[in-house]
Amino acid sequence: MNLARNAARLASPVVELRQYTLKPGQRETLIALFDREFVETQEATGMTVIGQFRDLDRPDMFVWLRGFEDMETRKNALTAFYEGPVWAEHRDAANATMIDSDDVLLLKPAWRGAGLDLSGLQRPSVMEAGKPSQDAGLAGIVEISIHHMRAGTEASFAERFRTEAVPQLAANGARLLGAFVSEHAENTFSRLPVRVGENVFVAVTGFDDEAAHARCQAALAGLPAWQDLRKALEPALRKPAQVLLLSPTSRSLLGR
Repeated sequence: MNLARNAARLASPVVELRQYTLKPGQRETLIALFDREFVETQEATGMTVIGQFRDLDRPDMFVWLRGFEDMETRKNALTAFYEGPVWAEHRDAANATMIDSDDVLLLKPAWRGAGLDLSGLQRPSVMEAGKPSQDAGLAGIVEISIHHMRAGTEASFAERFRTEAVPQLAANGARLLGAFVSEHAENTFSRLPVRVGENVFVAVTGFDDEAAHARCQAALAGLPAWQDLRKALEPALRKPAQVLLLSPTSRSLLGR
């Protein structure tokens, strides 16, 4: 692995947050196909498959993240994969599970060091992931909160989140895994659309399990400082935040 590839893996300078609406009952079919065929083969082109998740509140949603070193690398990697033999062989089976795959946010780190650090994480092999114990509650929980911001509030929102929200989260059992804002660069691979005109702040937090997540939420709800911060940040938002509560698949790097 060269230095550029290491940088992409550790810092995730460009990230896609992808939410797929699937046909009823098809999520496990897509996960099995994705984890078997679309992990190493995408990474071989120069991208990083960061995490694949079941949405715990929406049984027909599959959520995943992938990272790139920069927008040019993204263009080259996506071209290589989607014009390559693996996608050609399996695209019909994958697309057959989906209703919509266009809910995609293009993101960049909200501040220096806010990218997803995947160093030291080990993805189980396909054979290891097939063992019954792999998805039996051994992984953690990942929460992704999407805050839709008014124009001009991005910097102040991110700074207050970094300096005030992060310490409170950490004190109550949450690990900030990454924080992002919209990447407004032109989509370098127009074949796959992204949501244009979005202005978001996205926080990715990790918890040991669902019980730890519930304890953190209960604790924060009882903290005046947390409620004051939420109230102070509300004028920056165009609408309530979307919160995704996610369980990683057996081959997800993030959340294990």
